[in-house]
Amino acid sequence: MTMAAGDDALFLGIDCSTTACKAIAWDREGRAVAEGRAPIPLSNPAPDAWEQDARTWWEALALATREAAQALGDRGAQRIRAITITHQRETFVLTDERGEPLHPALVWMDARCRAEVAALAAKVGEARLHEISGKFPCTTPSLYKLLHLRNRIAPHLASRPVRMLDVHAFLAHRLTGRLVTSVASADPTGLVDMAARGFSADILAWAGLSASEVPALAEPGERIGEVSGAVAADLGIEAGIPVFAGAGDGQAAALGAGIVGPGVMYLNLGTAIVSGVISREYRTDRAFRTMMAATPGAFLYETDLKGGTFTLTWLARLLGADADAASSTLAALEREAEGLPPGADGLVLVPYFHGVMNPYWDDAATGLLLGFSGGQGPAHLYRAILEGIALEQRLHTDGVERASGPITELRVMGGGSRSALWCQILADVLDKPIVRAGTSEATSLGAGILAAAGVGAFAGIEEAAAAMTSRGEVFVPGERRAVYERLYREVYVGLYPALSGAMGRLAQIRESAR
Repeated sequence: MTMAAGDDALFLGIDCSTTACKAIAWDREGRAVAEGRAPIPLSNPAPDAWEQDARTWWEALALATREAAQALGDRGAQRIRAITITHQRETFVLTDERGEPLHPALVWMDARCRAEVAALAAKVGEARLHEISGKFPCTTPSLYKLLHLRNRIAPHLASRPVRMLDVHAFLAHRLTGRLVTSVASADPTGLVDMAARGFSADILAWAGLSASEVPALAEPGERIGEVSGAVAADLGIEAGIPVFAGAGDGQAAALGAGIVGPGVMYLNLGTAIVSGVISREYRTDRAFRTMMAATPGAFLYETDLKGGTFTLTWLARLLGADADAASSTLAALEREAEGLPPGADGLVLVPYFHGVMNPYWDDAATGLLLGFSGGQGPAHLYRAILEGIALEQRLHTDGVERASGPITELRVMGGGSRSALWCQILADVLDKPIVRAGTSEATSLGAGILAAAGVGAFAGIEEAAAAMTSRGEVFVPGERRAVYERLYREVYVGLYPALSGAMGRLAQIRESAR
């Protein structure tokens, strides 16, 4: 079935994140015309363990899509011309040959695989793993979680045929009947040969997988199938709508912020803090991880701090706020924190709440608070979290610039971008303009751009991005940047190197006490 993409066409960007699935219908100008949203449960069954029932990804997608279609009405839903998926990365599920889950999915935050990281790095070499996959060995890539799952959690799965599916592959199979994923969705698993843009035969062998146990690969924006009749009826949309390969949420966010070339860094202030710049050159460095970009043939030099807005949620919970009251609690803290001086009256936070990836690659690293005194309160801690994440982002950005060249601005999106205080702190700490993306839903918009380009609404992905993205409010560095420069140079950059040994010993003691 061929569907023309006229001026009234809509493009459905489906964003299946860690805690919710959003389905947003975008028009040719990048305006969100309708939206549906559904939660996804997240389980923490043991320390460092984070799991989901993969079937809830599909249930949430169906509910969110129906809600968006209902908002459009019967005739409006007929305007949907293409669908693309973006999603939480590194999360994967093992299924049978029919795509039915054999075990709960392991989520990107799951960090039970430290022993497997050490064992494979010792066997193969950190440098070789990094060179092939673009990822320095740590607990984040799916590869090590897979080894832990088959070695320790469910060893019976090591002796039977399986399919290892990332979130894109699982949902694409439900939508189209094909076991296929985007190369930009598969690469965060750590199984991909980045230079060859295909699964690495060596890494598959080290993982105990055959080529038949991973999905087919497509480039971002490539047509991978169409929505079948039975599925379309369940989703409230028309049968035959083409589905185009997407990308992981970080890569899609860059595209949705209008970043298709070098010099501008995207910064996603979400559950994790993720940033990156485009490069045409494949390069590896401990200062970043190398990812496939959502534009075919390009790469992202990407940084990742796993303790993002999660850290603010932790603070609200620490203060006794339940899920319903967390937003109002944090809003009150922000109002109070606005009146505090830079440096939060001497309180500095290192935000390693889930270990640290770039540039230190230390899964044993922990969060750190320096400078407590009796005159401080919750608002000081709130401001210290915002500042600590900004200081860490300065560390990341400096490292990327050494490889990519000058970065002229950072384009910010995600839930945290709604905070004017945080945006200004980032501008002051990084001494660079912080520009809000035209929408905080840049991740879904990135998927919508791939869908629009794929169905022929534009001549290509870059043209679609130029037409569908915009820039919002600009925050420029202010007079407080001098204070933050001293805080960064004289205090922050030395904290982890000075205390990393103690952090490692503390992790050993913690493990022995369990």
